[in-house]
Amino acid sequence: MGQKVNPINMRLSVTKDWRSKWFATKRDYAEFLRQDLKARKLIESKLGSRAAISKVDIERSPNLVTVTLQTAKAGVVIGRGGTGATELKTEIEKIFKTPVRVNIEEIKRPELQAKLVAENIAHQLEKRIMFRRAIKSAAAASMRAGAKGVRIEVAGRLGGTEMSRREKE
Repeated sequence: MGQKVNPINMRLSVTKDWRSKWFATKRDYAEFLRQDLKARKLIESKLGSRAAISKVDIERSPNLVTVTLQTAKAGVVIGRGGTGATELKTEIEKIFKTPVRVNIEEIKRPELQAKLVAENIAHQLEKRIMFRRAIKSAAAASMRAGAKGVRIEVAGRLGGTEMSRREKE
């Protein structure tokens, strides 16, 4: 039997870059990894899908941690008068126990980000919009934004039916 390998592993350093950039000794590695995972979980739980975060990059130097958030809705992350960003920064500093710099980058065309398209479709399905319409509108929006091609697949009890199935676009 063939072994399944995560495709991101094959693309690292060729077409994609690491999501965490740091080096640790054997003694510190587990703690750094735990801090990374806690910070990502905090960002996902605090901001969730309402901020449309597509990517979180964590870069660690000896005396500073830089967290870069790529989001479609930078205003939601920053908050009124920058309060959201400062709150997020203080909570992340509690996890890392070192000074943290939070960079927020706005995505110009969120229709080209696969994660954001998937979250959009999931949100529409939660609002009970017909699944075929949600898939077709997401595919059309991605193509209008300049994608060369789109492949979307949803699975489960589509439309609330008893039998689960898959639909592809």
